[in-house]
Amino acid sequence: MTEMNGIEWNVDSQGVGRIVLNRPEHNNALGPSNAPALVRAIDEVLAGQPRAVVIEARGPIFCAGGDIREFVKAGDRLDELVDEILDELLPGYLKLAQATCPIVTVVGGPVGGAGVGLALCGDFVLASDTMKLRTGYAAIGLSPDVGASYFLARRVGPVRAQQWLMLSDPIDAAQCLAAGAVDQVFPAAELEAAAQALVQRLCASAPASLAAMKRLSLEGPALSLQAYLSLEQQLLKACARTADAREGTSAFVAKRAPTFTGR
Repeated sequence: MTEMNGIEWNVDSQGVGRIVLNRPEHNNALGPSNAPALVRAIDEVLAGQPRAVVIEARGPIFCAGGDIREFVKAGDRLDELVDEILDELLPGYLKLAQATCPIVTVVGGPVGGAGVGLALCGDFVLASDTMKLRTGYAAIGLSPDVGASYFLARRVGPVRAQQWLMLSDPIDAAQCLAAGAVDQVFPAAELEAAAQALVQRLCASAPASLAAMKRLSLEGPALSLQAYLSLEQQLLKACARTADAREGTSAFVAKRAPTFTGR
């Protein structure tokens, strides 16, 4: 693993990219000291063309959000500090959210603020039963950042997202699961194994097929039906050119498991 300022990352020999928040002594908070490292991690992991990316954290808290101590130190310069952090982070978050491979976030504890955007940008969000989500912005007189409100609304609906943001109450794992904020909840001791099983399944899939599905899901809501059907046709034709499509269809007819190579 490469390590820089409490962020660790690599792409292993199986094609799994991994980004780990490793600053548990500061609740894995994000700020000017580690934002550049997180962006570098995202850039380098995606440049490695992984079959899937896992985002996780060490310690009992996934990510407390922004580093409030830095906010207090900034005093009257808080708006400038916010710009400094977001100018660094936003391109990385955008690149992560638009990645063509599946993103799996493993939320092993409480998450708040900017950590909400990082946790919920995943295509699959797995949580431990110790997880709690607290947006936190209203409690400190600020508004959402790094896509927290976007990803929350995409998962739980705009009205419920607005309520969670305005009230800033802790939402436990069971409530998050019922509302759709997370996809599955596991006992803390079982979370890592569950995430590994999901990642192995995703890595065994055809990358072009998954990439097409992600693009349709992301772009589809903004398109007219005609434009959407055209995009579907375009992506299906591109998939049909791949060796993986020939392998998949042949395996189906032969009643065997396909072996997808990403070609």
